[in-house]
Amino acid sequence: MPTINPTTETQTPENLVRSMLDQAKQAGVTQAEATFRNEAGFSVTVRKGAVETLEHHRAKGLSLTVYFGHCSGSAVTSDLTPSALRTTLEKACSIARFTGNDPCSGLADAELMAYNYPDLDLFHEWNITPEQGIEIATECESLARGYDKRITNSEGATVNTFAHKEIYGNSHGFLGVSNTTYHSVSCALIAQHGHDMQSDSDYTCARDPEDLLPISTVAKNAAERTVKRLDARRLSTRSAPVIFRADVARGLLSHFLGAISGSNLYRKSSFLVDQLGKQVFPTQVSIVERPHLLKALGSAAFDDEGVATCEREIVKEGLLQGYLLGSYSARKLGMKTTGNAGGAHNVFINTCDQDLAGLLKEMQTGLLVTDLMGQGVHMVTGDYSRGAFGYWVENGEIQYPVQEITIAGNLKDMFSKLVAVGHDIDNRGNIHTGSIWIDSMMIAGE
Repeated sequence: MPTINPTTETQTPENLVRSMLDQAKQAGVTQAEATFRNEAGFSVTVRKGAVETLEHHRAKGLSLTVYFGHCSGSAVTSDLTPSALRTTLEKACSIARFTGNDPCSGLADAELMAYNYPDLDLFHEWNITPEQGIEIATECESLARGYDKRITNSEGATVNTFAHKEIYGNSHGFLGVSNTTYHSVSCALIAQHGHDMQSDSDYTCARDPEDLLPISTVAKNAAERTVKRLDARRLSTRSAPVIFRADVARGLLSHFLGAISGSNLYRKSSFLVDQLGKQVFPTQVSIVERPHLLKALGSAAFDDEGVATCEREIVKEGLLQGYLLGSYSARKLGMKTTGNAGGAHNVFINTCDQDLAGLLKEMQTGLLVTDLMGQGVHMVTGDYSRGAFGYWVENGEIQYPVQEITIAGNLKDMFSKLVAVGHDIDNRGNIHTGSIWIDSMMIAGE
């Protein structure tokens, strides 16, 4: 894959950021912060044995924010020549002089900076050419399409490999470098039986290509998921227990994290406003943030403001222990930043000793949700209504697939009715969770 190089042999990205901050100081700003980003990689998709897309990605740029007191201005440039950088600084300063005074704006406090941050082993290049990427995608799709005669078509197999370099610096004297890679292989298929046609997919992703699942596993999982959806039925409207498969359950916790994020809280646009220290989950539920896991997709030694990240409890025995705050939202709320400018880092929910099959057996009768459609989540009220695909369960065993249904509830009630989280943890992202069993939801069908 393409290698990320410095801007010039003499002007490294680190020196470029330092230079911009020095120039901003000379321009009379009170505070300043600058971020240099450089990305390179490619993505290839093979469909029905032929290359459908081959995209090379390369992007480089610098963003600058300056503060005159509590008035701020920002500008971005992809042109890194000296004249363009001077213009960027001038534009940022000009904007700041015309913006209103906001007492909550400004850098995070200097003592919170990650001046001595750890190396989290997040950079592992996948040294493959686009031609080799095509071969991998072709083999993956071929294995998947040959799995079952009912697989009649393909939406393609895709190989991605990207490298990202980011340098963040500010006028507190902090300069942080983050080098990361992201690689993935995915496969999406279409199966048909009679007049019924269904599609599904699977994927693997990692920082290190050595940690990717074998393409034979991705192909098999994609094929099995697709054919299992055939001959789906509809359900009559009812109330029943619901289990969200691990990859879908991640969305539930994402809504929770959104509800405790500072921007939603200070705007009063969250159903968890003023819930700090209160019961939001059953007592058996704890949620922690672990930013410093080696190689993990959500790891970060410092947040978007240079604030040091650290492991902490977000929920303990069902009680909400803390919010997700950057410096701006923290000041709005009269609190202190939690090192979450830019989001959460590796969120884990504690699990029981049962995998998905064990949860189904304990549930006995109910719905297993494996796919969700639509955007029916109201963050202010917590009202939740999504189109769903899944499987009806009786006697602890899957009986048949179900489609054209809607599941509905309220997130606050759903969280309080969480029965168990399986240990079938899906680690393909920033939120690590197993399948989640909710005691009861409304299922709208025929």
